[in-house]
Amino acid sequence: MQKNTLQEQIYTEDEIDLKELFLTISKHKKLIIFFTFIITSLAAVYVYIKTPIYVASAIVEIGNYKQYNNSNSNSNSNSNRIVLDKVSKLSKELNILFIDMHKNDKNVDAKIVSINVPKKQKELLSIKAEGISNEIASKKIEEIIAYVQLKHKKILDDVKERNKFEIMNIESKIDNIKNKELSLLNSKIEYQKESLQNYIDNVAAIDKNVQKLQKKNPTLVALELMKKSDLLHYILEINLQISDLEEKKNNLEINTILDLEEKKNILTSMLLPHNYQNSHIVGSILTNDYPEKPKKKLILIVSFITGLILSIFLVFFLEFIRSIKEDEGH
Repeated sequence: MQKNTLQEQIYTEDEIDLKELFLTISKHKKLIIFFTFIITSLAAVYVYIKTPIYVASAIVEIGNYKQYNNSNSNSNSNSNRIVLDKVSKLSKELNILFIDMHKNDKNVDAKIVSINVPKKQKELLSIKAEGISNEIASKKIEEIIAYVQLKHKKILDDVKERNKFEIMNIESKIDNIKNKELSLLNSKIEYQKESLQNYIDNVAAIDKNVQKLQKKNPTLVALELMKKSDLLHYILEINLQISDLEEKKNNLEINTILDLEEKKNILTSMLLPHNYQNSHIVGSILTNDYPEKPKKKLILIVSFITGLILSIFLVFFLEFIRSIKEDEGH
């Protein structure tokens, strides 16, 4: 029985305490409402006068160009494409130029807040900017794009000039082969053929002399035959030389010139615009219709809850002070 009585007493005390709490809140509800209204109104004024901040973002693809590869003349091979910049190095450079160097800038309409390399990407950059409007934030991103494109355009122009210079060298080599080397080889071949014909004519003359001297003077016949043997040896050597010269000529005409012509054609095709791609935005710059900051709804909700809690705390604090004064009065 005593245990039940004790529980009832505790329950009654708790009930009384809750009633007192609600009575206190009800007693000072005007103060609570007024204080909460003031806090919420101040937050609303802050939200109203605070300059809205819009966010713009873009993905940038690093440019590339096609490079001639002696081991692979297939123009469709992606392995010949060279990226204009290392994305990690470029990211650090842009962070220094467009973020770190502007950290102390004040009263600016827009700023770059991040330049990152997306995960598992080697040719893409992610850029994010904040501004007082979508247009101003977008222009800040466009400044970076213009800087990167100007830098990479110089690289592409150098590559084009190198290709043009290489084409000129190839044309010079082809011209030299056609007008000098082949001409010289033709002259040597003609000279060797003339010498060959002279030796053949001499052999024929010796054969005639041998027939005439065969019965009259055997000693002279033996000498003529020795001369014929030497001449036949020279004829063999000249034939070998002519064959070697003809092989060199054919090699120049069939292999060297054709290879040079093929390389020239490939380099010429590489001068076409589609083989040179500057860095560019993937798609377009992304913006939102509503500002990123301040978050109006969130600020108003938080300020309302904060004002309500503080006002209730203030009411209980005032009641606590009043109760102390009453105790001291008694």
